[in-house]
Amino acid sequence: MLSIVPTPLGNLQDITLRALETLKEADCVLCEDTRRTQILLTHFGISKPTVRYNENDSASVRRCLELLRQGKHCALVSDCGTPCISDPGWKLVKEAARENIPLTSLPGPSAAACALAGAGFTGGAFTFLGFLPRKRGKASKLLAAAYALQHPVIVYESPFRVIKLLELISQSLGPDTPVVAAREISKVYEEWLRGTAEETAQLLAKRKKVQGEFVVVIGLPEAEQKHEEPSLPY
Repeated sequence: MLSIVPTPLGNLQDITLRALETLKEADCVLCEDTRRTQILLTHFGISKPTVRYNENDSASVRRCLELLRQGKHCALVSDCGTPCISDPGWKLVKEAARENIPLTSLPGPSAAACALAGAGFTGGAFTFLGFLPRKRGKASKLLAAAYALQHPVIVYESPFRVIKLLELISQSLGPDTPVVAAREISKVYEEWLRGTAEETAQLLAKRKKVQGEFVVVIGLPEAEQKHEEPSLPY
């Protein structure tokens, strides 16, 4: 059996009771970085074998798939957040599903959902792009196409490229495009920057050093925002 287990973005107390139970019951833990995962397991007093899962190595995928074929209960984790969401995991899940290996996906921490909730743009639809292509032209076209749907757009970015991302948003969508840049979500130095794309880029450019992973939520101008009411179940 394969269990997809989200892990905390930063604060270890964000782990769910079900995630802890699954990690304790699993025969082994498949992970991006065995050292980081071991810190999590040790913190909660869990002793389990860890197996490195490298999505870019077909031999690694086959090795993990073979454990599942043998009837092992494998818990799949990424370094933080939910596996398969801009993180490794989808190839193994695809192969497991193809072979009818039982699998389950646990709810839990997601940087995209957390940032959208804190942005205050809308409680309705949104478009998640993960990390944009490195080529500026492709990134600009992708942003424009997503933004044309008239829903908030969520993008992940590193501290080394976030200023360039904000400048690209400003140039592609307009300097007054509202953004919320959430930095280091759930960690000690969590920070929420709110303003236009141009203002936020200028603010970060003034800093001696930009640190921490960013989730950038791109909103619509106030006049274009759709204030959607949550649908009620029938």
